[in-house]
Amino acid sequence: MNTITDIIDALRAQSLTVSTAESCTGGLAASAFVDIAGASDVYMGGFVTYSNELKEKCLGVSGETLRLYGAVSEQTAREMAAGCALKAGTDAAIATTGIAGPGGGTKEKPVGLVYISCALSGRIEVRELHLNGDRTEIRKAAVREVLSLLSDMLSEA
Repeated sequence: MNTITDIIDALRAQSLTVSTAESCTGGLAASAFVDIAGASDVYMGGFVTYSNELKEKCLGVSGETLRLYGAVSEQTAREMAAGCALKAGTDAAIATTGIAGPGGGTKEKPVGLVYISCALSGRIEVRELHLNGDRTEIRKAAVREVLSLLSDMLSEA
């Protein structure tokens, strides 16, 4: 599957629904779906949870996870996808959390560090990305990567 249309078609063919949980991408993944006419067959909605408070309140990310590992972590990305699928009542969910820059990076967590995750029918995969570019390029690359992860998991289903 190479395009968002292919992903939507695959979800439709498998009678699956999807939702999005976004932090650093701020709704770009949701936008990718709603840019396509007919996406409402499979795309149910999404959450933009930029603050830790909303990650906890809307997605059920554990406060302990956020304290121990931070918002930009494999653990948080995993809980965002799982919580999104649960709260939205969808078969699949994708999630993004990272540091898009230009500020906010540290030696341990530099600008361009992004975690993406996908929950599909009870299975969750997380990928750590090290992206380059300006803020917009990093955000767009994160969306391409999380959609690719969803595509990969749909192909395996």
